[in-house]
Amino acid sequence: MLRAHHLAVVVRDLDASERFYCGVLGLPIIQRWQTPEGLPRSIWVSLGDTSFLAIERASAEAPKRADEAPGLHCLAFAIHRSERESYRARLTAAGHPIERETRFTLYTRDPDGALIGLSHHPDATPE
Repeated sequence: MLRAHHLAVVVRDLDASERFYCGVLGLPIIQRWQTPEGLPRSIWVSLGDTSFLAIERASAEAPKRADEAPGLHCLAFAIHRSERESYRARLTAAGHPIERETRFTLYTRDPDGALIGLSHHPDATPE
């Protein structure tokens, strides 16, 4: 059976992404990487168990991927249903408002516009 080893996201601003993923979402840093010149290149954050998210500094400019275009659509993190409103408040206060939501998931954007979900499926909120 396959399981996720790691996911990687390439970002324009490593500091802004660290503030979002580590500060707002609370993911703990497990490793920092530098270029041979000593510049920040990547931050690895824990996703629990042994999997991690590699946040990599972009080395080239590129157009933003449209949500409807082929490719990875969303990165969704598991939360407990009781945490839903506290995450809503934290995201909104940090300038990442909830873009849409379902009975299971809140959706927002990271600093580069990637769609981020916070899901407590299959434990739905009451309607």
